[in-house]
Amino acid sequence: HVQLVESGGGLVQPGGSLRLSCAASGSTNVNICVAWFRQAPGKEREGVAATYTSSGELYYADSVKDRFAISRDDTTRTFYLQMNNMKPDDTAMYYCAAAYGGACDLLPQTYNYWGQGTQVTVS
Repeated sequence: HVQLVESGGGLVQPGGSLRLSCAASGSTNVNICVAWFRQAPGKEREGVAATYTSSGELYYADSVKDRFAISRDDTTRTFYLQMNNMKPDDTAMYYCAAAYGGACDLLPQTYNYWGQGTQVTVS
């Protein structure tokens, strides 16, 4: 099992940057996939970025490629989402999620564990 706590959300102007953090605790010393999702009001949850801890593979949604970057600090068991050149369409609740079992993608159904979310507003 793993517990996830997000932080770092807030209000940012268009073109600005923000870094989200996801502190992981529990069984994080095994191969897991960690991803960031977002959900705007009235819209479906969308996968933004994912990384598989053992291989370092990275996955990005086309809408954020070249603007967002997912990374991790193994010492502190923290995962990050660096968001640059932000747009009003990036406004959403952002969630950190984790999955065991080898699958790693941007589909919500892949993930077993979710954080509580952090709000990001671009305006």
